[in-house]
Amino acid sequence: MPKLKLSVAVGSYDRVRPLMDGAVQIDGVDPIFMNLPPEEIFFRAFRSMDFDICELSLSSFTVKIAERNCPYVGVPAFVSRAFRHNSIYVRRDRIKSPADLKGSRVGLPEYQLTACVWARIILEDEHGIRPSDIVWVRGGIEHPGRPEKIAIKLPAGVRMEDAPQGATISALLERGEIDAFIAPRVPSLMGKNAAIGWLFPDPVAAGKEYFKRTGIFPIMHLTGIRRELVEAHAWLPAAVFKAFERAKAKCVAALEDTAASQVTLPFVEEQLRATRELMGDDFWSYGLSSNRKVLEAFLRHHHAQGLSSRLVLPEELFHPSTHESFAI
Repeated sequence: MPKLKLSVAVGSYDRVRPLMDGAVQIDGVDPIFMNLPPEEIFFRAFRSMDFDICELSLSSFTVKIAERNCPYVGVPAFVSRAFRHNSIYVRRDRIKSPADLKGSRVGLPEYQLTACVWARIILEDEHGIRPSDIVWVRGGIEHPGRPEKIAIKLPAGVRMEDAPQGATISALLERGEIDAFIAPRVPSLMGKNAAIGWLFPDPVAAGKEYFKRTGIFPIMHLTGIRRELVEAHAWLPAAVFKAFERAKAKCVAALEDTAASQVTLPFVEEQLRATRELMGDDFWSYGLSSNRKVLEAFLRHHHAQGLSSRLVLPEELFHPSTHESFAI
């Protein structure tokens, strides 16, 4: 039987590179890889379903699952995860602590971005700052006029306005027209203006402390397969999940190779050991069962923030064939 020739759009991450170079195969699939930035993948996936298999925003995907009209079926291969304490930038001449954000104006590229959802979770759960305590200003990070990629309806009491025409949220922060900025990308002026810095002076320490107390390593992106393909080939989600798991395993094995570092960064072995001491051996876990707590926290807040029209259960996000894996 000939293999399915399918497009695969994903970032050029070390954890997926064994798929790209052919070291790991997706059973039954002849892939055509496209390494694109997440913003482009998500926009094209949700607007015109350009890809057969692709990286997807957890937040945008959840919105569509809640509405029961998602064009993609989920696979719990979480190709992007990050602690988002380093995604909150402030005017340090005004904002000295999270409490100072009450009543402030905070810029963001899209309200429903996964990174912004997690940042609001941190602010609310850890510091008592609710979304309704802030005036949100939406605009492009470096290019003006960025729209929400999918339609959302904010709950009562949450205030959001668009950035002035032609303005970016980076420029608004620099001019002091907003007090803070939340985004997955660093504003270009970071390090060039002494008045602008992280809300948490040591975001790495803040992230470690957050994990110690909560056990949560935030999920940013999952993997999706076009629904019509899954309906025609029920074996495909399990095959994709298996391949992404094997690729990640090869990536971690490469990190352990101390003969000659395969990562262009010193102290990789020491960082790997410290990460395992903090988070366990499977620190970047895939699969539903090992990520249930993280997903439940995200889905609860996603609904409370008014982004998903109903409370979605973790099982709803992923094809049933990926809920469990075989063992030998």
